[in-house]
Amino acid sequence: MTEEGAAAVTVQTPGTQAPADPADTRQVIRPYGDTTGDGMVQMSFTLPVPAGPRADAAALQLAAKMGLEPASVVHAKPMGPDFTFFIVYGRTRHLIDYASIPAPPERAYPLLSAPEVNQAIRRALNRRLVVVGACIGTDAHTVGIDAILNVKGFAGEKGLEYYREIQVVNMGAQVTVAELVERAKAVDADAVLVSQVVTQRNAHLHNTKQMAAAFHAEYPTAVAAGMGRPLLVAGGPRFDTVTEGDLGVDRIFGRGTTPAEVASYLVHALLPDTPDGAAPQDTTPEETEDEG
Repeated sequence: MTEEGAAAVTVQTPGTQAPADPADTRQVIRPYGDTTGDGMVQMSFTLPVPAGPRADAAALQLAAKMGLEPASVVHAKPMGPDFTFFIVYGRTRHLIDYASIPAPPERAYPLLSAPEVNQAIRRALNRRLVVVGACIGTDAHTVGIDAILNVKGFAGEKGLEYYREIQVVNMGAQVTVAELVERAKAVDADAVLVSQVVTQRNAHLHNTKQMAAAFHAEYPTAVAAGMGRPLLVAGGPRFDTVTEGDLGVDRIFGRGTTPAEVASYLVHALLPDTPDGAAPQDTTPEETEDEG
């Protein structure tokens, strides 16, 4: 019996090997600025102080508290008499184990081509699928909704106007919620797409919640999207902090979304009887030619 605190002795049986140390599976990364792995980052912010040396000192103090050291002010611009916009460049000591970050979930539906989307709609509905899109509230930035709806499209993909079996109603910018609901009811919309780019004071969240609440109130007996009310879809660059349930919509699309992703989702969500959202394989020559 060993005395308390004595070092433990490991006895190795002849012919056996000690277990190997577990392999290091970490993938440690740090930001890249001037050279690989130098940890340099750039950030911008506005402080509610007049521009000048004292404002620069405040910006550097903030950068130091955020872990940037050393840091320097590379740009400072007055924003009126009482505000200053800064760009600060500095080194962060924080590291990230990239291997520990789980892969995001895969798309829950297949990405379909335009002919496949058209076939699925034609076979399931025997009519065109109606989509109403708009920028609501005071948002006048139509770049997002136009990228999805207009025939010119986005990222090399043509918009929903290009699809023969989709009827697009693009209401443009600064549409009120009441106007959107009225138009959607008038055309018997299957889906409503809302784009929100303006995010000051969380306007995008407020507007989207208001829109969703109005549609739920207008269709009180609806069972679900496509079953008594239109499918509600919101899109924009700053929805990554909330879920569909938070806003009352059926789907949120973020930055980089392409028209094909939206079209494929519409088939997936509104035509559940289509196996895996894919069109049957007995494609005719007419259906495979250019959909334009």
